[in-house]
Order: sequence, then structure tokens, then C-alpha cells
Amino acid sequence: MAAGYLEILRARHATRLLVGTLVGRLPNATAAIAVVLFVRAEGGTYSLAGALAAVYGVANAVGQPVLGRLVDLYGQPRVQLPAAVVSALGMAVFALAGTDPVALACAAMAVAGLFTPPLEGGLRALWPSVLREEEQVHTAYAMDAVAQEVMFTVGPLLVTLCVSLWSAQAALLILAVIGVLGALSVVVSEPSRAWRSAPREAHWLGALRSPGLLALLGAFLFIGIALGSITVAAVSYADVHGGDAVYGWMMAGIGLGALLGGVVYGARRWGGAPERRLRVLVALLAVCYLPLMLVPGPVAMTALATLAGVFLAPSIACAFVLVDRHAPAGTVTEAFSWLVTTFTVGASVGTGLAGPVVEWGGAAWGFAVPGVAGAAALVVLLATGRVLGVPGRGGVVAVSSENDPNRAVEPRFSSGDRA
Repeated sequence: MAAGYLEILRARHATRLLVGTLVGRLPNATAAIAVVLFVRAEGGTYSLAGALAAVYGVANAVGQPVLGRLVDLYGQPRVQLPAAVVSALGMAVFALAGTDPVALACAAMAVAGLFTPPLEGGLRALWPSVLREEEQVHTAYAMDAVAQEVMFTVGPLLVTLCVSLWSAQAALLILAVIGVLGALSVVVSEPSRAWRSAPREAHWLGALRSPGLLALLGAFLFIGIALGSITVAAVSYADVHGGDAVYGWMMAGIGLGALLGGVVYGARRWGGAPERRLRVLVALLAVCYLPLMLVPGPVAMTALATLAGVFLAPSIACAFVLVDRHAPAGTVTEAFSWLVTTFTVGASVGTGLAGPVVEWGGAAWGFAVPGVAGAAALVVLLATGRVLGVPGRGGVVAVSSENDPNRAVEPRFSSGDRA
């Protein structure tokens, strides 16, 4: 199982790009908890903390596809690093000025979120130029999904450690600096500097003119809703069964399940059409959400939460393959950024939906929301099967010198973006 991952990590530049991207995305992964802890340390209310975190999240959702399109047009170094610096400055202003005046705090959070560099989409655009075989690229997508789960688990722990050692203000400033260093590590690398998007057709919709991509985004909006609703239902469950510790174990269980599922999925070479495989994975994801409605004791509930996460990372990794296939030429970074935005928006919607449901029917009915959302995602995939089955472009072995600064011609995997 480890052989496939080691082969990728041994590839030139691969480890640096993966680690640099994860480090650069730490501010984004930890923004919510860092903002809440800082606002509380400043004496602010949870309502204010939630509002500021929401401002950051909405701005981030807007900025990712916009910056992704700019990356496709102008290259990674000219967009990613300046964006990272501006985002860090916004976070620094928030940390140094505090929550008073509130208007300044909101503006700083908006800047920090809007200019968060699309490192996630950028990495997925780089994989085909770093790895020479299509199967390696697919395994890298799975490894990327697994690494996300690790980051979203470790990130909050790092924030709380910084707060306990120094202060919430120091945590914000340290995260801002770390984000810039991660982006810098990526953009000065040879693959990032050499990468050029394929020639693109001028169109105001950009990547969204692809019907297949729109279908995929529709499905993953509901998967985002499922994840967002689980967090609210889990809080309600934990309030009755042991408090914050139980909530932490449940969230860790979901992360562990996703990690294990992603590792196993990426270690195997899969045959058949990826759109068919995605339907199966999403169906299994939806089914595994349903046992949460049983709301047993904390130990059993943690086990069910782990089961609920098993098919998450494989579904995301498979979606990456389809995004790459359906993104119009010259829009690959933007297309991946739209997936990030859709997932984020879905999670926010899920959080809002689950609240009233939990108040009405308790935790058991709250856990029904992810099951329904997962089923809705499957319905979208089934209804758009014909569209998803006709990719706008396919993975082929091509001869291209687009990413070679010396214009040396060599065969390599290309997803149609020649990126």
C-alpha cells in the first residue's frame, strides 16, 4: 500500500509542493477557531466571533475562483504570493487592531478571506506536470485528500498550542507568517514557475461553462451540506452525552475514517469510468451517514462517526479526477477552486439547516440531515450521468513543451490543460 505513495513522494518536487501547499493553507484551515479564540480573549461575544468568522468564510468562497482564474491567466507566482501577502496583512491588522472598531475588524477579515491564495487548486493543476503517469496523478489526488484530513485535524491543535504558550493574538500572527512562507515555498519551485495554463477561450463564465463541472459542483454542494450539518448535530449530541470531549472524539472519528478510506483508495489502481465509481462512493457515503440517527452511547457513536467518514476522502479524490476531465482548457485552477468554494458554501448551508432541525427534533433528527443531503448528492449524479459521462477532455499522453522552460520536448501525461 505504501509503495504507491512513496513512489509519488520520491518524484522530484512532489514532497515540496505537497508540504508547501499544506503549510500555506494552514491559516485557512484554522481561521474559524483562531478567530473565535481571539475574539473571546478580547472580551467579545460568541455572536461577534461567529459573524467575523462568517465574513472570512464568505470572502474566501468568493475569492477562490476569482484568484483561480487569475492564476490560469497570469501564472502561479504572479498571483499566489501577492495574494498570500495581502491576506496575511489583513489577518495581522485584525490581530493588532482587535475587535474595536467592528467595521475595521470586518474589513480586515474580508481582506484576509478574499485574498487567500488558491494553493489547493494550484497544486492539483501542477500534479500532471510533476508526475508522468495518469495513475500516479490519480493516486496523488487521493494523497492530497488524505493530507487535507490531517491538516484539518492537526491545524486546530496547533492553534490551541500557540494560544496556551503565548496568546490568541500571537497565534493569528504566527499563522499569517506561516501562510506566506508556505506559498513562497510553492511559487519559487521550478514546476510552479514553469507552469502555464493552456490557451483558453475568452468567456465570462470561465470554468462554469462546462455542464459536467456544473453537475459535479451541484452534487458536492449537498456533500458539503452533509458535513456542515454533522457538526451541529454532534454538538447537540455531545451536550447530552458528555460535553466537549465527546464532540472532539466524534470529529476526530470522522477525520480518522476519511484518512483511512483515502489511504486505501489511493493505494489501489481503479479501472472503469470514474463517474460510475463516484456514484458508488457517494451512495456508500450517504448510507454510512444513516446509522448516526441511532444515537447510541459515546463509544459506539464515535465508531459510527468513523464509519461515516470512510468514503469522504475517496469521493473527494474521485471528484478531482472528474474536475480535471471536465474543466475547459485553460481553466483548471479556477475549476478546482470552484469545487473548494462549493464545498465551503455547502457546509455553511448545512450548519444553518441543521440548527432548526436539532431544535425541533433533537440530535437524532439532526443526523438525518447528512443522510438526506448525501442521497440528494447521489440523485444529482444519477440525473446528470449522461453529462458526466462525456468529458470535455480526457487524459492522454501528449508531447508538449509548454511547461519546459528550455522547450525540451518530452512525452508526459496531460489532462488536456497541458499543465
